[in-house]
Amino acid sequence: MQWIVEYYKDSQGKQPVRDFIHSLPDTAQAKVYRTMNLLKEYGVLLKEPYTKQIRGKIRELRITNNRGAVRILYFTVTGKRLILLHGFIKKTDKTPEREVETAGKRMNDFIEREG
Repeated sequence: MQWIVEYYKDSQGKQPVRDFIHSLPDTAQAKVYRTMNLLKEYGVLLKEPYTKQIRGKIRELRITNNRGAVRILYFTVTGKRLILLHGFIKKTDKTPEREVETAGKRMNDFIEREG
C-alpha cells in the first residue's frame, strides 16, 4: 500500500505548500512531483539524497534544480500519511531556522485540529 501525501491546510483552507509548488517554474514542478511520487512509494524508507531528518518529527524532501535547492518540510502521521507543511527555496548550506519554525507551527496546528 502506498503512502498518502497530503497538503497541510490552515484554518481558512489555504494550502501553502501547494501554492508554493505552483509558483515554481514548470521544470521545477515536474521534479517536485517526481520526488513526491518516490515519497508516496517508499514513505519513511526513502532516505538521502531525497529526504533528510531536520528536527523531531520534521523531515525535508530535497529537490535540486537549476534555480537552487527546493525544500518541502513534512511529517508523518498514523495511517501511512505524510503531511507537507512548508516549502521554500534553500539559499544557504543550512536550513534556516525560521523555515523550520514555520513548519513546526503548522505541524502543531495540524495536530491540534486533526488530532
